Amino acid sequence: MLIRQLAEEEEIRRLSPYAMFSVRTRGREKEEQGCPIRTVFQRDRDRIIHSKSFRQLKYKTQVFLIPTHEALRTRLTHTIEVSQIARTIARALRLNEDLVEAISLGHDLGHPPFGHAGELALNEVCPGGFRHNEQSLRVVEVLEKEGVGLNLTFETKDGILKHSRGSTSLLVNPDDLKPITLEGEIVRLADSLAYVNHDVQDAISAKVIKHKDLPQQAIRILGDKHSSRINTMVEDMISNSQDKNSISMSDKILEATNTLRDYLYENVYPLPKIMQEANKAKRVLEELFAYFMENPELVLKKMNFLSQDTPLARIITDFIAGLSDREALLLYEDVFLPKPWIEGR
Repeated sequence: MLIRQLAEEEEIRRLSPYAMFSVRTRGREKEEQGCPIRTVFQRDRDRIIHSKSFRQLKYKTQVFLIPTHEALRTRLTHTIEVSQIARTIARALRLNEDLVEAISLGHDLGHPPFGHAGELALNEVCPGGFRHNEQSLRVVEVLEKEGVGLNLTFETKDGILKHSRGSTSLLVNPDDLKPITLEGEIVRLADSLAYVNHDVQDAISAKVIKHKDLPQQAIRILGDKHSSRINTMVEDMISNSQDKNSISMSDKILEATNTLRDYLYENVYPLPKIMQEANKAKRVLEELFAYFMENPELVLKKMNFLSQDTPLARIITDFIAGLSDREALLLYEDVFLPKPWIEGR
């Protein structure tokens, strides 16, 4: 018997009846022969980890642009924290940890340079708008491996697409945006739990707020330290979701978490120190987009694997979204800033 088959049988014996079993996957868009060792979701995880887009997360902004303080989060460290939180919850609930890990590691692959400032810039200039969760799906379906894509399972792609909730309450789940698996629901919540906690910690480290500025009622409920708050939220989610066909939190912890989240949206993300740099970053992408719309040769050469029917604006959006912060700045410098002129060269 194949090692993969033993793993699949172990899932059926060990996991909750509410789990997504590997053998019940809706499969891949392009049919493939199964791996003799790995389940389909383990294979998804590995493909994401080895992708170019995953490596580039190291140099993409979380909140603080191009941080010189190395302890501040990047999009990659955020992704790893989401994966850790989600896997802890999935393991405790006896859900499919491999599927949770695959969704977690792939959920932000479509984020453009400069975090949400970059997302806002591309949303304004790209016809039809730009949303990073939709771009993450486009990355794994179309853009990775120069047009081949990663050919992930339906369940992993569904979780990636539906991980984002914007600035709404943690447990607001319109039916059309709700993941089809509990594993996807876990990642959706773990994403919020991760950034609510680490953005608070980063804001304090960056000295843009002080601990005493935080909403004290929420802090008394959730905990005085970063680790305590995560532990409180995770334990509450586990205790309120055991042996249920849904993922939930208690009203008390949910309200405190939403309070802390609202504090970030009202008192940290709009801070002049952050917005000033975000506006500069936004302008970088807007000007690059406009330039390449008029001078598309470089982009078309690099993105020649896309269908000839793909609109130019979509191609340029894909190209810019795939840049790291550093690559975007270097490209902007090359395109717009004057270079020393030396006679005879």
